[in-house]
Amino acid sequence: MELSKKDKKAARDVIELGLQREFVSGLSNVDAILQAWKTKAKDNKETYHQLYKHIITLDKHIAHRYDDITVSRYLLTIIGQMRDNVIHDEDLVEFSEEVQLYLRGIIKSF
Repeated sequence: MELSKKDKKAARDVIELGLQREFVSGLSNVDAILQAWKTKAKDNKETYHQLYKHIITLDKHIAHRYDDITVSRYLLTIIGQMRDNVIHDEDLVEFSEEVQLYLRGIIKSF
């Protein structure tokens, strides 16, 4: 599907919104790991390894999804964000009706 200039801008905005939400989710998980450590529920070594594993996994996910995004991958990235419940229908309002229907149709087919 060919995106208009307005839809390309909307796509960049939606992708950035999703990225920020993924950062929040990842950092919340880091906080939960640290809170468990602070309450002495886990030992230092175990907590360190859990934090390291979480950060590495999150970094790989973010790099895979967001690095080197070109216009041709905008909609695929947004579809991935929608499948992971990072982006929701109400986040698509900046898009033209045609693009909104296209994205919703793809998600419904899963």
